[in-house]
Amino acid sequence: MVLEIAEISITPGQEDAFIQAYRGAREHVAVSPGLRSMRMTRGVESPSRFVLLIEWDSVEAHEQGFRATERFGAWRAAIGPYFAKPPVVEHFEDVDQ
Repeated sequence: MVLEIAEISITPGQEDAFIQAYRGAREHVAVSPGLRSMRMTRGVESPSRFVLLIEWDSVEAHEQGFRATERFGAWRAAIGPYFAKPPVVEHFEDVDQ
C-alpha cells in the first residue's frame, strides 16, 4: 500500500467553490482500480490549503489506473481552475510494518 499526499493551494476566496467541485468530481477517482481510501482535508489556520490523502494498492495503481485515464483529465478540469499553483504530489510507504 502507498499513500498519495497532494498539497493543494486554492486561490483565496475560491475555497467553497473548490469544495463543491471536489465533491462533484470525487467519483472520477473513487472508481479507480486499486484505490483503497480517499479523503480531502482543509487547513484550520490556512483555509486556502487542502491536503488530499489517497491510499492506493501501489504507485502503479495510481499512475496507470487513474492518471493515465480520461478520468484524470475530467478530475483536473473540474478542480484545476481553483488552484493557486500546481499541487505537490508524492507517494509514501509505511515504515512500521
